[in-house]
Amino acid sequence: MASVPAAAPSDRSFFVFNAIVSAAALALLSWLLLFHGGLQSADVNLRFMPAVNACFNATAATLLVAGWVAVKRGRSDLHRYFMVAAFAASALFLVGYLAYHAVHGDTKFGGVGAVRTVYLVLLASHVLLSIGIVPLSLTAFWFAWKKEFSRHTRVTRVLWPLWLYVSVTGVVVFLMLRPYYPA
Repeated sequence: MASVPAAAPSDRSFFVFNAIVSAAALALLSWLLLFHGGLQSADVNLRFMPAVNACFNATAATLLVAGWVAVKRGRSDLHRYFMVAAFAASALFLVGYLAYHAVHGDTKFGGVGAVRTVYLVLLASHVLLSIGIVPLSLTAFWFAWKKEFSRHTRVTRVLWPLWLYVSVTGVVVFLMLRPYYPA
C-alpha cells in the first residue's frame, strides 16, 4: 500500500482550518437537530424555507452536472464557474437549513410501513454522506486554487458523486416530508 505524502507546510494550516470549520458545522447541526428543538416563537416564521432549501439543492445538483459536462468537454473556465455556483447554492442551503431548524426545530415524518422504511434509509444515507461534503469541497477548492489538479481530481472523484447524491436526496427528503410540515 502506497503511503500518503506528508502535507506541505501551507497545506497543514489549510487542513487544520478545514477540520475546525467542518467540526464546527457538524457540531452546530448536531446541536440544532438533537438538542435545540427550535424557538417555537410566533414572532419568526421561516416555514417557507424547506421549499427554498429544496430549490437550492436542486440548483446545486444541476450545477454539479453542468460542471461535470464542462470539464469533460475541456471547458475548465465554465467548470470553475459551475462549481463555484454549486458551492454557493449548497452554502445558501446550509444557511437556510440552519435558520429553519434554529427557529422551528425538526419536522417528523408521519408515514408508516414500507414508505417509512424507505424514508429512513434515504434520510440516513443523505445525512451520513452529507457529513463529508464540507471538508471534501473545501479540499477540492484548495487544490484547484493551488492549481494542483491531480490532487483536485483525486478528491473530486469521491466528492462529486457524494455531493450530487446529497443534493438530489435533499430534494426527495423535502418532497417526502412536505405533507408533514406545519401550515
